[in-house]
Amino acid sequence: MTVSTTATARRLAAAALAVGALSAAVTLPASAADHAPHRQSVEITKVQYDVPGRDHSNRALNQEWVEVTNSTREVVNLDRWTLSDREGHTYTFRHYRLGARSSVFVHTGAGHDTRTDLYQNRTRDAWNDRAGTLTLRNDRSRPVSTVTWGHRDGGHHDGWHHGGGQR
Repeated sequence: MTVSTTATARRLAAAALAVGALSAAVTLPASAADHAPHRQSVEITKVQYDVPGRDHSNRALNQEWVEVTNSTREVVNLDRWTLSDREGHTYTFRHYRLGARSSVFVHTGAGHDTRTDLYQNRTRDAWNDRAGTLTLRNDRSRPVSTVTWGHRDGGHHDGWHHGGGQR
């Protein structure tokens, strides 16, 4: 091979690599666009709002709870998220990270917070026994999950209604 043939071969190889790189750059965004955007899926999954009896002991208050579940594969930081009802009862999550595919119970009474149980440290019931609506809001105050039970809006609603919010 002569010097000019070697230079030509190098130029052709460089051009082929450039075309390959350009093709890959054009193809990648199209395949990435095929995937749905990642959405958070944290929601209120259960509420124990009607504790039997009229006992207002701490033990009874801790039988009133809300279960919040993270169904994603990633840990979700719940710091500054809130659980609230229409009567103004609000619980704010402080420095809490909910594990992937995990749940946490938020109890009404007093106790020591753990990975699976958090306590509001209230001395009275928080959630209405006959009817109520609870909303889970993220740290930007956007509704993430809402549940309703009992009578609402002047009508009768037996059981449970779950509605999602913005995620």
